Amino acid sequence: MNAHGEFTLVNNLSDGNFLKYHCVIRISEKNLEILNINNIFATKKTSYMRIISKSTLVEYYTKDPKSKTALEEWYEKTKKSEWTCYADIKKTFNSVDAVGNQRYVFNVKGNDYRLIILIQFTPKTVYIRFVGTHKEYDAIKDIQNI
Repeated sequence: MNAHGEFTLVNNLSDGNFLKYHCVIRISEKNLEILNINNIFATKKTSYMRIISKSTLVEYYTKDPKSKTALEEWYEKTKKSEWTCYADIKKTFNSVDAVGNQRYVFNVKGNDYRLIILIQFTPKTVYIRFVGTHKEYDAIKDIQNI
């Protein structure tokens, strides 16, 4: 019996990274011979933020087109983030404030607009709770329960 085969080997490392190898082998009755092995790549598993829901932003900027570019920029940066704590958010958006009860306020477009976001870090989920002008934000009575 002689056989020739190819396969991909994935080595999961304890730090969340993994290595991928492409292997070519030949098997005979007495031997297993590795003909070629190439490291395809090493990478880190990523878990980006899930935003619920973009339609809230779209609905708002459809009514107020001046906010569109800034809100889309916020969305794109946020969905590519891997936040695990408030300090991570601050690295992405320096103008964010923690206001309690898992809620964070983002100043958008030079403080023209505000976003109130509820973040659950473990499932990496961002809930948009409020989008509005600074004036509309100031009228909110109970920000921790919005």
